[in-house]
Amino acid sequence: MPLSIVFALVRNLVTVPAAVLRGHAAKDAEVLALRHENAVLRRQIARVRYQPADRVWLAALSRLIPRERWRQVFAVTPSTLLAWHRQLVTRKWTFTQRRRPGRPSTAPTIKQLVLRLARENSTWGHRRIQGELARLGYPIAASTVWEVLHTAGIDPAPQRSGPTWRQFLTAQAHGIIAADFLHLDTISLKRLYALVVIEHDTRRLHLAGVTAHPTARWTTQQARNLAMTLECRMDSLRFLLCDRDAKFTDAFDAVFEADDVEILLSPPRAPKANGICERAVGTLRREIPDRMLIYNEAHAVEVLTEYIHHYNRHRPHQSRQQLPPDSTEPPAPATVTDLHAYQIRRHPLFGSLINEYRRTA
Repeated sequence: MPLSIVFALVRNLVTVPAAVLRGHAAKDAEVLALRHENAVLRRQIARVRYQPADRVWLAALSRLIPRERWRQVFAVTPSTLLAWHRQLVTRKWTFTQRRRPGRPSTAPTIKQLVLRLARENSTWGHRRIQGELARLGYPIAASTVWEVLHTAGIDPAPQRSGPTWRQFLTAQAHGIIAADFLHLDTISLKRLYALVVIEHDTRRLHLAGVTAHPTARWTTQQARNLAMTLECRMDSLRFLLCDRDAKFTDAFDAVFEADDVEILLSPPRAPKANGICERAVGTLRREIPDRMLIYNEAHAVEVLTEYIHHYNRHRPHQSRQQLPPDSTEPPAPATVTDLHAYQIRRHPLFGSLINEYRRTA
């Protein structure tokens, strides 16, 4: 029984001894007053709204009053009082806490494993997943696997057999590079343009050049210089992503097409189509031009070159398990390090705008 009902019942029971000990005349007068008040209230409202505590109290009092007097005393019908009493009995002898008949429900860990196998293997249907679970020691019906997948909104295997864009791009990342322009303004309000290129698989960033007049001829020459820089990797490159800027001319495309690199143009006004390069450009803008003043073109080249060196050698990347682009070491296992046994050294860059930290014994 809820605590509020118990409290209301106890409060009403406390008033019973006080009413019993009073004189008969006073009690009769009070009863007449309450009856008159009850009659007035009945004329004003169409239906009385009782709380659960009120129902319990009236149902208990009905056992002390003769049934023929119920119509004059209570504002409800006798059948209503009896229905309230039956509800109290039903709640007392409920069996909802007992185990329901039928087979037990599927354990949450099994459901999570089913969903994991479906996500990691797009060509597996419910019967293939059932077989893998049986091999792992989890016997389960194929219909149960289908129900779990259907409840989670996962389509059957033929409808999800194709790789997602994320899976496709991840598999093709080793052969994709992307190019875009970054603009920055000098202290004299002169606008400069920097051509940056990023490799999708390693996230290694390259600065092709900086100029105040990015003509088509200048862009083509920077493409030739970049091709020479990436000469050892040109055989493995297959695609170059760039937007439809007029500076990316046919001569620019020909530099890469000579090494069998296909040019992929992003749709107009669709920066997400070249999202990795756009994000690298945004990182450059937030961490360097937005936080310091650039004097001239030579200063811009020096600053961007130093930052790209930091970006490739030190800056961690989530897509590479917190390793920098130039790192060839496998990711280290997570360990708890006693910081008292080591010293953390800070190496400031750009006047402490950016800091590098290294651990020394």
